[in-house]
Amino acid sequence: MLGWASRAARPDRGVIPVDRPEIILAPGPTPIPPEVLLAQGSPLVYHRGPGFGGLMRDVTARLRTLYRAERARILLLTSSGTGGLESAIQNCFSPGDEVFVPLAGFFAERWARLADAFRLTVHPLEEEWGTRLDPDKVAGVLARHPGIKGVLLTHSETSTGVIQPIRELARVSREAGAMVLVDVVSSLGAVPFAFDDWGIDVAIGGSQKALSASPGISFVAISDRAWGAAQEAENPRFYFDWREYQRFAELPDPENPWTPAISVMQGLHAALELYFQDGVDAALLRHQRLSRAVKDGVRALGLDLFGQGLDHNWTVTAIRAPEGISADTICDRIRSDFGCVLAPGQGPLKGKVFRIGHFGYVSDLDIIRGLAALEMTLERLDHPVKRGAAVAAAEQVFQEAR
Repeated sequence: MLGWASRAARPDRGVIPVDRPEIILAPGPTPIPPEVLLAQGSPLVYHRGPGFGGLMRDVTARLRTLYRAERARILLLTSSGTGGLESAIQNCFSPGDEVFVPLAGFFAERWARLADAFRLTVHPLEEEWGTRLDPDKVAGVLARHPGIKGVLLTHSETSTGVIQPIRELARVSREAGAMVLVDVVSSLGAVPFAFDDWGIDVAIGGSQKALSASPGISFVAISDRAWGAAQEAENPRFYFDWREYQRFAELPDPENPWTPAISVMQGLHAALELYFQDGVDAALLRHQRLSRAVKDGVRALGLDLFGQGLDHNWTVTAIRAPEGISADTICDRIRSDFGCVLAPGQGPLKGKVFRIGHFGYVSDLDIIRGLAALEMTLERLDHPVKRGAAVAAAEQVFQEAR
C-alpha cells in the first residue's frame, strides 16, 4: 500500500482517482482516500471493549507523534474542531478570567466569541485581516495586562491564508506567565508544529483537514499546567469535561465517556496509517510542494496573493479577485463549469478573495486540474490570461521536486 507522498509522486499507478464528481480544493473538509472510506464502511466495532480500545490506543499514539507531545495528555472528543476549542475554554478557565486574543482573521474571532460566551474577560488586539502577528506587539499587550491567564491563538488562519508564528508567540506568552492555547485544526500534519518544544499548553486538532478523515472527531493535547487548571476551573461542563474523558481513557481498554463516532474513528485510524507510511517529514514536504505550485501558478496568471508571510502556509492560499470580478462569481463558475470546489472569502473579505486548499488527500494532478480550471474560468469571465501559464508554473515546481 502506498502512502500519500508516494501516491502524489506516482500518479501513473492509477491510485489517485481522476474521475471524482468534484475536485475539492477548499480549506476542508478535504477529500477522503478510498482506504479511509472502506474503513468507515466496515462493520461497526462496539465502543465498550477491546476492539474500540485498540483503535483508541493506536490513534492516540499516532497523534502524540504528530503533535510532538510526549509529555501531554491526548483526548479524543466527538465533535468538530470548534467543539475542541469550546472544551478548552470550559476546562481551563472560570468566569471572569482574563484572556488575550489577537484578532487577524475569522477563526481568531471565533476564539474571542467562545471566550465571551463563557463570560471570560477578553482583551483583543485588533489587527488587519491577513496580518502575521508581531510577537513584540503581543508581548506589549501582555505587559499592560498582567492578569491575563491565557492567550488564544490560531496557527493556520484559513480565512486569510496566513500561518502565525506560534513558536515565538508562545515564548512571549510563557514569559508573561500565561497559558498558551492554539487552534491547530487546519495546520496539524501540514506544517511544522512541536507541542513540547514550543511550550504549548493546549492544542486542538480535527479529523477532517490535513489527515483527510471525515469530520466528527477533535483531539486535544493538554500540558500538565493546563491539566492543573482544569482541576480548578469553575465553568460549567458535562459533555466536554476533560476529567471524564481522561478517566475513561485510562481504562484497560480505553473508551470515551459518551457514545463516540465509531465509524469516523475507524476512518481516522486508517487515515493515520496512510499518513505515517511515508512519515511526517515526507508529508510536510509534500504540503510545501503543493503550496509552492499553487502560489507560483496563481502568480503566473498575474493575480495577487493575500496575506503576509505566505511562504510559511502550506495549507491554504488566499487570492485577490481581479478588479471588476467578484471572488464569489469565480468560485461559483469554476464549480459549475469544471466541478472544482474553491472557497470564497469570509467576513470583510467576502467577494474580494477566494481560497485554494492544498492539504490532505490532494495530489500534484489535482493541483494541475484546479489551476487549469482557474485559467479557463477567468478567461470565460473576460479576464485576460496567458493560456497554460499557471499549469506550466506548477509543473515546473513538481518537476524540480523529483
